[in-house]
Amino acid sequence: MILWLCLCWGFSPSAGQPDSELMARYLEEQLLADYSIVEQVARRVPRQAKFLQRLETRPRMSEFHVRSTIISRYAFTTVSCTMVNSGSEAREGVFEMQIPAAAFISNFTMSIGNKTYYGEVTGKEKKNSSDDKARHKKPPSPTDGRENGYETFKASVFIPRKMQARFLLHYEELLQRRLGKYEYTVSIRPQQLVGRLRVEVNILENSGIVSLEVPPLRNSKQKGSGKAEGDVSPPPSTVVGQTKTLAKVTFNPSVVQQTRIARNGILGDFIIRYDVNRELSVGDVQILNGYFVHYFAPTDLPPLPKNVVFVLDSSASMVGTKLKQTKEALFTILQDLRPEDHFNIIGFSNRIKVWQQDQLVPVTPNNIRDAKKYIHNMSPTGGTNINGALQTGAKLLNDYIAQNDIDARSVSLIIFLTDGRPTVGETQSSKILSNTKDAIRDKFCLFTIGIGNDVDHKLLERMALENCGMTRHFQEDEDAASHLKGFYDEIGTPLLSDIRVDYPEDDVEQVTQNFFPNYFNGSEIIIAGKLINCTSDKLHVEVTASNSKKYILLKTDVAIDLPSRNDIRGVPGLEDGKGDSNYIERAWSYLTIKELLNSRLKSDDSQEKDSLMEKAKSMALAYNFVTPFTVLKMREAGLHSEPPQEEFISPSTDGIGEKLQSLQGHKAPPGIRREQDKQRIKISKTSADGDPHFVIDFPSSKFSVCFNIDGEPGDILRLVSDHKESGVTVNGQLIGAPAPPNGHKKHRTYFSTITILSNKPERSYLEITPRRVILDDGERLVLSCGRSAVVRSRSLEVSISAHSNITVTIRDTISFVILIHHYKKPAPYQRNHLGFYISNSKGLSSDSHGLLGQFLSHEVKLLQESLNTSRQEAGQNQTEALKANPTNTLKVKGRLIPVVWKQRRIYNGQQEVDCWFAKNNADKLIDGTYKDYLASHPFDTGTSFGTINSL
Repeated sequence: MILWLCLCWGFSPSAGQPDSELMARYLEEQLLADYSIVEQVARRVPRQAKFLQRLETRPRMSEFHVRSTIISRYAFTTVSCTMVNSGSEAREGVFEMQIPAAAFISNFTMSIGNKTYYGEVTGKEKKNSSDDKARHKKPPSPTDGRENGYETFKASVFIPRKMQARFLLHYEELLQRRLGKYEYTVSIRPQQLVGRLRVEVNILENSGIVSLEVPPLRNSKQKGSGKAEGDVSPPPSTVVGQTKTLAKVTFNPSVVQQTRIARNGILGDFIIRYDVNRELSVGDVQILNGYFVHYFAPTDLPPLPKNVVFVLDSSASMVGTKLKQTKEALFTILQDLRPEDHFNIIGFSNRIKVWQQDQLVPVTPNNIRDAKKYIHNMSPTGGTNINGALQTGAKLLNDYIAQNDIDARSVSLIIFLTDGRPTVGETQSSKILSNTKDAIRDKFCLFTIGIGNDVDHKLLERMALENCGMTRHFQEDEDAASHLKGFYDEIGTPLLSDIRVDYPEDDVEQVTQNFFPNYFNGSEIIIAGKLINCTSDKLHVEVTASNSKKYILLKTDVAIDLPSRNDIRGVPGLEDGKGDSNYIERAWSYLTIKELLNSRLKSDDSQEKDSLMEKAKSMALAYNFVTPFTVLKMREAGLHSEPPQEEFISPSTDGIGEKLQSLQGHKAPPGIRREQDKQRIKISKTSADGDPHFVIDFPSSKFSVCFNIDGEPGDILRLVSDHKESGVTVNGQLIGAPAPPNGHKKHRTYFSTITILSNKPERSYLEITPRRVILDDGERLVLSCGRSAVVRSRSLEVSISAHSNITVTIRDTISFVILIHHYKKPAPYQRNHLGFYISNSKGLSSDSHGLLGQFLSHEVKLLQESLNTSRQEAGQNQTEALKANPTNTLKVKGRLIPVVWKQRRIYNGQQEVDCWFAKNNADKLIDGTYKDYLASHPFDTGTSFGTINSL
C-alpha cells in the first residue's frame, strides 16, 4: 500500500510538500492501525488500489525498531524489522542495516511465514560452501565496502504472498571517547516510510551522566564530522529523560514526520553524545563475576609540548576540493598550536618539499604566517611518493630530537595525509611498512588520514598500528576540512605520556594492553582482564605516567565484591543473549579480540599470524561474535519453534526517568497516597536510628533496653543476621559528621545505606539510601525515594512513601521499616540518613543474630541491687519502682550489665520511649564487642556470629 500511494503521487501533476504530507497522513490514519497483522493485508481496497498494488515490486516495511542498552560504555543493540508482502506472489524482501565497523554482530534471527531461521556463528572456512543455503533465501552478511567506519549488514529473503518476514539483528560495541564525548549512532535508513518506527536507547553509567545531547539527524555527507551545524535541536519526536546515572532517549517519528525529513525513507543517523563524571585518580575500575574493566581518562592536566610534522599529499589527484579543504583545515590547525610546540610541514608528490630544512620551528606569529603562505602556495602535480615522504618526515623528527635539548616529556608525532596509493619510488606495501617502522624506531607516533576511495586503507591502518598511532578515512564528498580539524583536535592536546597501568601479577591474568605512549585530552584509556585470586577482597591498581611538570603515580585498592554497583541483571535489552548481563566480561572479550586482530594485522610472521587467528576465532566462537575469522550461517529451527520475539520492557520515564530496569514480574500500582502508606506501618520500638541509637523492646517484660554504638565512618554494622535459617541479612553502613559544639563526642555517625538480603525462596537484595532504592530479585529495579510506589514480587514487597519511609515485607512474616531523614538546610553536624525499625520478626529464626537480631527471641531479666549486694529478680509490676534506682542490673545469658534509666525519642521524635541504657558500646549486653559485628562489605551475609560470607 505504501508503494501504491507513492506511485499515485508520482502521477500527480504537482509535487509540493503539503500533498506529500497529506499522503503520509492517509498512510498513518488508514493503513497503520494493526499494521503488523498479516490477515489485514488482504482487506478490501478500491479497484484502482488493487490494480496499482500489482505494480508493487517490494514488500512494505511495517515496523522498524532499534533498542539499545548502554552499560558503562558497552552497548547492546537490537534491530527489529517486519516486512509484509501484500502482493499475489512471492517477492524478495531486503533487510539492510548500517552498523559501526567496530561493532561485532552477536546474533541474527529471521522468521518467514511460519518458518524461523536462526544465525549460528561458526569458524570461517577457506572455501565457502553454498550447500547450506536455502533456496528461498540469501545468507546475511556484512558487505565488504565500508562507508567511513560503517558496514552494511544485508539479508534478503523471498516472502510468500500474503505473509510477513521478521528480522532481528543483535550487535555489540564498546563506545570510544573522542573530543570529550562518547558517541552512539544508529543508522535509520529503511529505504521507505515505516508505519511504526522507534529508536529507544537506555544508558546506565554508575559514574554519573553529564553533557547528554541529541543533535539533529546526520546524513551520509556529514558522517564523522562529530559536529552539527546550524540547527542543534534534537530530531522531531525525540524525548529525553535523565537522572544522575540513568538516561532514556526515544525517537518515534510518525509517518508525517518521516516525510518531512526524507520521503525516500533515508532519514540519516540518530546520534547520542554524552560523558561521565571523572576525576584525577586511577579512574573507574568496575569488577563483576571475576572480570574487570578499567576506564582511565583524567582531566584538568596541563598539556604536554608537541613536536609535530605535517606530511601532506600534493599529487595531481588532490586537485580541486580535496586540496582546498586540506589547506583550510591546516590554516585552523596552525592557529591552534601552542607557544611551547614545534612544527614543520612537508608536501609530497613525486618530489618531496620541506618547508623548513633540517629543523622544527617554534610557534611564533611570524612562523605561523610563513607556514600559511607555504600551504597556500602548494599546487597539485605529479605522482605519489608515500615512502619517500615518510622517510623524510621521520628523519627530520629524529634529527630534531637527537640534536636539540627538547623537553623529555614532550610528545613527538607525524600526521600523514594522502588520497591515493604509492605510484612513485617504493610502491610495495610491505617494504613501505618495514621502512617506516625502521625509520621511526618507536620514538614517536604516526597518525594517518585517507581521503576518497583510491587510498590503500590497509596500508594506512597498519602503518598507524605499528607506530602507536590512529587512522581515519573520509569520503571525497564529505567536509574534509571539518574532519581533519576534528581528528587533529583528538590528538592535538596530549596530557600524559608513557602511561602504564599495573595490577598484581598474582591477582590478574589475560590483561589487555596496559602501556600507552600517549593520552590525549578528550580520549580514554581502557584496560580489561580476568581475576585469578579468589581469596582477595580487593584489587590493587597503580597508574604511572609523566606530565609536563611531574611524573604521576596513582595508587588505590578497589573492592572486588561490589554486586550492588555492577550487577545489572534485569536491565532491558539483555534478556536474549546468553551472558549479556555480564557486560564486563563481554567488554573484556571485545577488547581482547580487537587486540588479537590488530596484532595479526601487524605481524609479518605467517606462523604467528595463524596462531593469532586461531585465538581470535576461538574467543569469537565462545562469545558468539562475527569477526573476520567467523561467519554467520543460518539454520532452520525446529517445527515447533516460536518466531523471534523482542523481550524488552520499556523503562518508565515517569517524572524524569527514574527507572531504567524491567518491571516484568513487578507491579507498581499508580496513584498511591501517602496516607495509605502510613496506615500500613506498624509502630515498633526495636530499632537503630540517629547517631545511631539502638532500642530493643521486650513486650512480655514490659520494658525496653537501649544502647549506643560509637562506630567509625565507613563501618558496616550487621543488624540482623539469619542467613542460614530464614535467609535474611540486614547491614547498615555508617557515614560521619562533625560533633555538635560543646559535645563529648569527637564525631557523629549515621546510617547512610541499609542493605537487606534474602536468599529464600529465591535470591534478592535491596540497597536503600536516602535518595533511592535498588531492588534486584532476578530483575533489577531502581526507584526514587521521592516518589510513592509499591512493588511486589512472589516473596517480597517494597512500599515507598515519598520522602518518608520504606516498608519491606519478606514472605509476609518479616517486615522492616526504614525511615528517611532528609534535611533541607542541615547543620554542619547533620547528614541525610536512615533509621531501621523491625516491625514483624515472626519469620526470623530463634538463631537470628546481629546487633538487633540476637534479642528477638531471648528475654532479658531486670535485677535490683540492694545495699547488702544481694540481688532479687524484679517482677513486671516492680519496674516503675526501679526507675529511680541508679544501681539496676540486667541479666542477659548469665551476664550482668549495669544500666541506667533513660528516655529516647524515635520515629522523628514522634514517640518517646523509656528504656534501660547500657553504656560502653553495649559492653556485655551484646555477644562479644561491637567490632565483632562489623561486616566486610554491604553484602556480607555472615552465616553465623563471627563468620563472613557473601550472597
